[in-house]
Amino acid sequence: METEINSTKPGAVRAEYIEVEPNVRLHITDAGEGRPIVLIHGWPLSDEMFEYQYNDLVNKNFRVIGITLRGFGRSDKPHGEFGYDVHADDIKMVLCKLDVKNAVLVGFSMGGAIAIRYVSIDNGSHVSRLVLAGAAAPIWTQRKDFPYNLPKSAVDDLIKLSYQDRPKLLADFAKIFSATEKSLNEGIGNWLNGICISASAYATAQCLIALRDTDLRPDMKKITIPTLIMHGKKDKICSFDLAEQMKIGIAGSRIVAFEKSGHSLFLEETEKFNAELIKFAEKQ
Repeated sequence: METEINSTKPGAVRAEYIEVEPNVRLHITDAGEGRPIVLIHGWPLSDEMFEYQYNDLVNKNFRVIGITLRGFGRSDKPHGEFGYDVHADDIKMVLCKLDVKNAVLVGFSMGGAIAIRYVSIDNGSHVSRLVLAGAAAPIWTQRKDFPYNLPKSAVDDLIKLSYQDRPKLLADFAKIFSATEKSLNEGIGNWLNGICISASAYATAQCLIALRDTDLRPDMKKITIPTLIMHGKKDKICSFDLAEQMKIGIAGSRIVAFEKSGHSLFLEETEKFNAELIKFAEKQ
């Protein structure tokens, strides 16, 4: 049965799950009133990663909508396709069912890559501003004409490890998630690991394949809405070179560098992250 979408009037209980196709429901965090800010998480997290953004955004008079992609967190975990097109279609279904317009779309890491694909297709019908935070774009792996970030062979190793020892894969990623291994305290690290381990093994591996293989350079040329790129200067997962390549590829975009942060800029420099996001979202 299709999930009923509840009223967004103050005090009304809103849907926590939205069906995007038969037997596939996505977990949604939907709170606050005002201009919508839609948050798309990274691999292999969930919308829960934005815990320290939600309150600030709601208190600044925004409606915040966190979407957990299929295969992750508390969303359903089907087998099947897990390329960026599938996730972009799911996001569009959620925004259609929630009747979202004039939204600011925020994508972190893999979520940033998916946000680029979505905006290249959506053509502004639901989203009017784009924020790319530590985005795994325009390509996560090296090509002959793209000598940035990881070699494909390194991601092949990650995919193999995902099938052999997924907890070790997550532990290895945790070591390079921030500027240093001590940038985030043990409690935050354990919290993030709990979110990551809740992803399905299948989605974890399939999304690594999408990250390895997808080239978003043609998509970026189609983006005409205002775009803010926020990126950690010490990012070991998505190097700062990627931010510079996104700026070149997306007309009129600008970069805000996070000098003290690795990949987890939303946690390492939370106050700056939230302030830059709010400032950008307040513009029409």
